[in-house]
Amino acid sequence: MLLNISFHFDYFPLLVVAAIAWGTPILLTLFKLKKIPSVIFEILFGYFIGKFLLQDIDHESMRILEYFALTGFIFLMFLGGLEIDVDQILASLPRKRFSYKQFIQNPLLVGLVYFLSSIILAYTGTLLLAQYINIPHLWYFALIMVTTSVGIVVPVLKERDEIKNHYGQMIIIAAAIADILSIILFTFTAFIIKNGFQIELLYILGLFVIFILAYLIGNRLKNIPVMKKLAFQLSHAASQIRIRGSILLIMLFVVVAQFIDEEAVLLGAFLIGLILSSMLHRERSVMLLKLDGMGYGFFIPIFFIMVGVEFDPSALKEFDQSLFGFLALLLITLFLVKIIPSILWKSQFGTKKAVAGGFLMSSRLSLIIAASSIGLEMGVITPGINASFIIMAIITCFSSPFIFNGLAPVNLLTGDKTIIVGGSSTAVLLARRLTMHGKKSILVEIDPTRAEDIQNKGLQCLHADGENIATYHKLKLHSTDFVIVETGSPDRNYKISKMLRNELMHDNIITRSSTSAIEHQLKTLGVKTIDVIGVVATTFENLILRPTTYHALVESFDNFSVEEVQITNKEVDGRQLKEIPFHKDAILMMVKRDKTFYIPHGETYFRTGDVLHVFGTQTALLDTREKMEI
Repeated sequence: MLLNISFHFDYFPLLVVAAIAWGTPILLTLFKLKKIPSVIFEILFGYFIGKFLLQDIDHESMRILEYFALTGFIFLMFLGGLEIDVDQILASLPRKRFSYKQFIQNPLLVGLVYFLSSIILAYTGTLLLAQYINIPHLWYFALIMVTTSVGIVVPVLKERDEIKNHYGQMIIIAAAIADILSIILFTFTAFIIKNGFQIELLYILGLFVIFILAYLIGNRLKNIPVMKKLAFQLSHAASQIRIRGSILLIMLFVVVAQFIDEEAVLLGAFLIGLILSSMLHRERSVMLLKLDGMGYGFFIPIFFIMVGVEFDPSALKEFDQSLFGFLALLLITLFLVKIIPSILWKSQFGTKKAVAGGFLMSSRLSLIIAASSIGLEMGVITPGINASFIIMAIITCFSSPFIFNGLAPVNLLTGDKTIIVGGSSTAVLLARRLTMHGKKSILVEIDPTRAEDIQNKGLQCLHADGENIATYHKLKLHSTDFVIVETGSPDRNYKISKMLRNELMHDNIITRSSTSAIEHQLKTLGVKTIDVIGVVATTFENLILRPTTYHALVESFDNFSVEEVQITNKEVDGRQLKEIPFHKDAILMMVKRDKTFYIPHGETYFRTGDVLHVFGTQTALLDTREKMEI
């Protein structure tokens, strides 16, 4: 035999864990509990299998599960870093001219002040809790309370289509900063607690040096033609060179971090996630899909299930009669350390939305569990406190999103929106693409089964008849709203468009034309039409004459797009192009003034009302809008 394989290992424990990982999301879907994070049930199921099924397993099998759980923990920290959009943080760096108004509108600076305020409040709360129970290490306990969960914050905001607006950016960047700084402070604190102030403490700084070198080298390598060619040739199913490279980088940082100190592993995995987040760009969505599959498909569920397996409720007996009082005070403190600093958002979004953002920031999950487990191992957290933090993680990640949505309910009927009549595959694709641009859209579908299916895909859909005028009253149709009529039936498209124009006097209507006769009738009504045959012919033309440009605009849609930005900021009026610091990932292609188009150059003067045609990443386009619009 070329390889000596032993089959004496007991796979039953792994079978049980895999069954829970597979069955949990299915059960949540069947019982329509998809909005509840599956990790809550993974921890709960883990506790029950630990108590009833895994009591008598041998030490070696448990060690294997613990190894997989540790790998899941490393993947969790890595994907946590990968979730953070470094470009968004860099785009928030303050410019030369600075004022209080600019400060309060800057997500990065407000996020830093938010985090510092949280630390002060957390330490104050820890001192008060220390009067109630014994806390072995006050500073470490306070750091645990400062944690938040980007993994909860981002999906909630994405579901509400608020991930790209200013409110969403404020919360996301505040959560990202909390994650980054918490992990850095945990690493230094754990090292000092374990080893004291020694020269080896500088090794952790060496990890940041490796981080910067890896970032610089990676950016150089990915632009070398030979590396691009190899990456393309070896990206097929058998090689998956990008995934293998990602795993290599994770292991490199984990091994280096282990050499420094065991507690530095958390920081090492997180840093490599940040590196890949800033480097992936065009491949980002595909890579995230594959890495998410590895992490959330296998390793990470094992981590949370093992948290449940090792959860010891008897440890809570250390609090005696003070248990429920302590848990209540701890929960209140965990909320207050996030809600009070949210007053920073009050002047921009109002008290209710500011407090709602504070509640969402109160959601805690992986980092609080990881930090508490490390503290338990070092002896600075008691078993009872560790069990309490696991309970708090379950409560906050369950309740915070619901409180957030209750305090600041999303209202798709206010503000500019796009109403898409018809639930065809084309309509669904359009809704998804508009969502990626941060635009609100509502689908109208008459078939109840199809409407429910669209809603299950995470899109906003109203079960109603597009031919009924009451539907548009219900949707609070505004003159600035666009209505896309895409029912799949040319006659029905015409009938709905005619009703919208003649009875509701609506102007912004777009539909497809199938024949020249219908197209003529629609144009007579003043409805914008799409000639499908002409669009297909133009696509063929682009693929023949300008294939590179076409692929750049179409295939890289997830990362690059073209938008029209109208100048409404009076501070830009009369300034030259060369005086305005455009984002490095934005290209100004064309300027429209009145009915005239022209190509801009450095000496071009801008005027209020000019429409800029900008090509770039979503972060760059957001940055451009912030500069050009009020």
